[in-house]
Amino acid sequence: MHMRNTLEELKKVLPDDSIMSQCIHCGICLSSCPTYEFTKLERSSPRGRIRLMRSVVEGKLPVTKTFADEMNFCLDCQACETACPAGVRYGLMVEAARNIVDSSQAGRTFGNYLKKYILKYVVASKRNLKSVSRILFLYQNSGLQKFIRKSGLLKLIPGNLNNIEKLTPPVSKKFSDSILPEIIPARKERKFKTAFLTGCLMNVMFADINIETVEVLTLLGCEVVVPDGQVCCGSLNEHNGDRHTALDLAKKNIDVFSKYDYDFLISNSAGCGAFMKQYGYLLKDDEKYREKAENFSKKIRDITEFISENHFEVQWGRVDETVTYHDACHLIHSQKIFEQPRNVLKRIPGIILNEMKESTWCCGSAGIYNVLRYNDSTELLNRKINNIKNTNAPIVVTGNPGCISQLKNGVRNNKLNVKVLHPVTLIKRSLTRAEK
Repeated sequence: MHMRNTLEELKKVLPDDSIMSQCIHCGICLSSCPTYEFTKLERSSPRGRIRLMRSVVEGKLPVTKTFADEMNFCLDCQACETACPAGVRYGLMVEAARNIVDSSQAGRTFGNYLKKYILKYVVASKRNLKSVSRILFLYQNSGLQKFIRKSGLLKLIPGNLNNIEKLTPPVSKKFSDSILPEIIPARKERKFKTAFLTGCLMNVMFADINIETVEVLTLLGCEVVVPDGQVCCGSLNEHNGDRHTALDLAKKNIDVFSKYDYDFLISNSAGCGAFMKQYGYLLKDDEKYREKAENFSKKIRDITEFISENHFEVQWGRVDETVTYHDACHLIHSQKIFEQPRNVLKRIPGIILNEMKESTWCCGSAGIYNVLRYNDSTELLNRKINNIKNTNAPIVVTGNPGCISQLKNGVRNNKLNVKVLHPVTLIKRSLTRAEK
């Protein structure tokens, strides 16, 4: 039953015959696809994968190990969507295809079960994630991590565990939801009432960025609501084949946030913002949630999008820094946010923005792709690091936690004297200097 439902879901999002015909003869997406760039194999391109999906839906191809591997080899960066002249929504297709893989024999592997367990019972559970994060904090700060790394024990375990362990961001000493009250007043005349998503990993590993984001909002004249009952947005579950859990989380968030009256819901994570903007589409067939989901999604704004589209009358303090900017995939390709973060950075006196080559090319983080496919991810990371080097900028700015961790890992491995920052760090620095 589950397999039949997932096949029907994929069938709904596949292009019709006329668009498929154009797609096969077009190929504009090829030059934007990282995995096709790696392999030069047609099956590893967007149109090749769409053809594989179509064959599975039509019953011409079983869900094989090769099919499963191709769907998971894809980064779901959605650069092909930006390139596609026909507007094919490839991201919806590959996520539906991953649901098919997970409900098939090809998805019944130990690694897949472990991934789903961690995403469903740790990441998607606020209580469990906090418990695991506290244990991880002790590991990172008790001297045990330093000992394990020096001992070389992880190198003896197969599967790149030694390298993957270094991808884990440091756990915050205090989680942002334990610091932020439910209502934070604007520091000046209130212009907007905003809600804020603390997120899952943002809450426990990037609490400082969450705090800075709220401080920026209040400095801009926003009252901020931080609902206590909010949960993970569900993006990691959706991108990794567990739509059921993703939609369950979406409904919980809709229920929690609907208790409050607000103008916009602000996100500081590209992946979270992109997925929450899809709630309306994903729940369009749910009679109970359809309208509520549409209204919820319409109010989502990335923090740089929000600042850019509302010309706040504030003083910007001087920040003398040269920076470059990396476009997170779920900002540039999913949300079509390109100029907004640049516009905001350029408002800060003293900021010099050196554009990097291939700024919109994926860094290889792609949710948990860098954990599941470390070697493929590293090829992309090395390409990105070379482009950062060539800008001669001592700071690289990006708006997604996965990208921040991935780039920090690349900077560390290449011994570069480069800081990786979220845009709100520089924005907050500027606004607070102006206040003094």
